[in-house]
Amino acid sequence: MAELLEKQIAVYDSQDLDWRQIARERVFPNLASSLASMEIAHQNLLELSQAIFLKGQQHFKFDADLKFVIYVGIGCVAGWVTSYQGAPAILFGLENIAECGWSGRRAISGLIAHELGHVIHDQTRRDYLNNIGDDPWWQLYREGFAQYWEGLIMCAESWHQQMGEDPHWLEWCQENLAWLASEFLRRVKTGEVAQAFFGSWYDIQGTSQTGYYLGREVIKQLNKDKTIEEIALLEEIEFSLLGILEQIAAGSV
Repeated sequence: MAELLEKQIAVYDSQDLDWRQIARERVFPNLASSLASMEIAHQNLLELSQAIFLKGQQHFKFDADLKFVIYVGIGCVAGWVTSYQGAPAILFGLENIAECGWSGRRAISGLIAHELGHVIHDQTRRDYLNNIGDDPWWQLYREGFAQYWEGLIMCAESWHQQMGEDPHWLEWCQENLAWLASEFLRRVKTGEVAQAFFGSWYDIQGTSQTGYYLGREVIKQLNKDKTIEEIALLEEIEFSLLGILEQIAAGSV
């Protein structure tokens, strides 16, 4: 348990955030009211994880002694890929899943598939390339890849973000795709923080997690000329994504 807490604290430290303040003000006051949703999410994770893991392996052969860790934490993220007790792991934070409104089976299925997309991506790159970045271009590429894989594993377009409290999330993203691409480019070029495109505590014009939709559209365009394996091993990330984002911003794709 100490390792789990340390990992969450490290995430907040990397963003220069005070985890104690966040836990005290945002997480702990809501735990009691979220208990029922957390219990539903916990049960659905137990019931669905193995089957979706096997579906992921059917689509993309990967060898991973993978741990699934379900916990109640300090509001870090709903799902994330890391290591735990010396093995690759997907961690699921029930408190954040409940806050996002993702406790239902459809949302949980998509969330598991999304995180498996990260596992596939990370393992592929570590096997063949030793370049994993942390800038906005990398984040858009990485999250877009995982979102694209969510759909592949689920054998249909899948947006677990749509299952949250905003029933118009997907519609808004579709209608504002060109603007989202333009805004992402503007923020990156001016050096503004692009984190507002990602994470449930941030938003763009009142809509959160829009970067997952934008990233998936970028991967979709890449997949017209490249195989999914080639996309997983993409080099020169900024160069590869820049032209596609400019086309999306111009409404030409």
